[in-house]
Amino acid sequence: NTVNSNHPVVRDFVMSCLRYWALCMHVDGFRFDLASVFARDQDGKLLPNPPLIEHIAEDPALRHVKLIAEAWDAVGTYHVGTFPSTRWSEWNGHYRDDVRRFWAGERGLLGALATRLTGSSDLYQKDGQTPSKSINFITSHDGFTLADLVSFEQKHNEANLEGNRDGDPRNFSRNYGKEGPTSDATIRALRRRQQKNLLATLFVSQGVPMLVAGDEFSRTQGGNNNAYCQDNEISWINWALLWENAALFNFVQQLVAFRAAHVALRREAFFRGARPGEARADIVWHGPEGRAVDWENGFAFASLISGDADLTGATQNDDHLFIAFNAGECGVQFSLPTPPGQPWQLAVTTQETAPFAKGDLNADARSVNILISAR
Repeated sequence: NTVNSNHPVVRDFVMSCLRYWALCMHVDGFRFDLASVFARDQDGKLLPNPPLIEHIAEDPALRHVKLIAEAWDAVGTYHVGTFPSTRWSEWNGHYRDDVRRFWAGERGLLGALATRLTGSSDLYQKDGQTPSKSINFITSHDGFTLADLVSFEQKHNEANLEGNRDGDPRNFSRNYGKEGPTSDATIRALRRRQQKNLLATLFVSQGVPMLVAGDEFSRTQGGNNNAYCQDNEISWINWALLWENAALFNFVQQLVAFRAAHVALRREAFFRGARPGEARADIVWHGPEGRAVDWENGFAFASLISGDADLTGATQNDDHLFIAFNAGECGVQFSLPTPPGQPWQLAVTTQETAPFAKGDLNADARSVNILISAR
């Protein structure tokens, strides 16, 4: 299914199609599947300056459209962070894996999570790029749905008739006590909270959030993580779930509105820490109980995001945000910093119990809490 995309005839054909879709059909962006194939020559070798990628990036007719690469291919090339064009954004596979692993309860992921929350500077803070280079996602059309990610620890692709050999075996998923559907109310509640935690993390991360249709109301594929060949109930969207899982749908609406209301979550530049002679930083990290963050072994931390115009001058003023993450199996307490503006108010929570108590934040096991200090 791969052609020599850098042959002049193929390249011209691709460019003609893109121009037609953009100019005549008014398509405002393109996501290219397995886009690293564009970087190969007729023998399959990687090119340092792939002609087709450069043509797409520099074509005047495409100057306003969004260009998004799935920056890998079926042969094994993995271009995330190194896709050969600053014009293109990238599906951030590192974001997907690190966030999944954190909420699955793996130890030692706080540093990785902090990097993903702040726009993946390890990948993109170069060549004048911005956090919008990163297309953040938890799930995509390939792999588990969000509901299946918290319900299955193994892929179940038997219906694909390949002996369950197809599909990626590395899903970083958990079932929380039973594989697949269950009537156990405790397991069901935990799965729902974990879906909310994953979604909340996505919508407070710097970069561009990507949400798959149906994840906002717990669409399931029954554990099938490679359902491309299933034109039936396995891959179809069951719209009855929208009403059955209305509470989750409303929570996603809340997250979308919150992100839209806070420019501090949509920065045009990477965060900067305080430098000599400067009184503040764009972001400050807090550990539980007023201690420093345990980057090596901890399961919980919080970020204080300044609502002041950032130190680069690229972002306007906003409210101040305190966002606490706890992926551990026990609750923790955060000592709230002095509010930079108005008193702290709870904006979003994934837990059932009230998190406030005498100026502290009681973060339940496996929870996200977002507080704002209005200007």
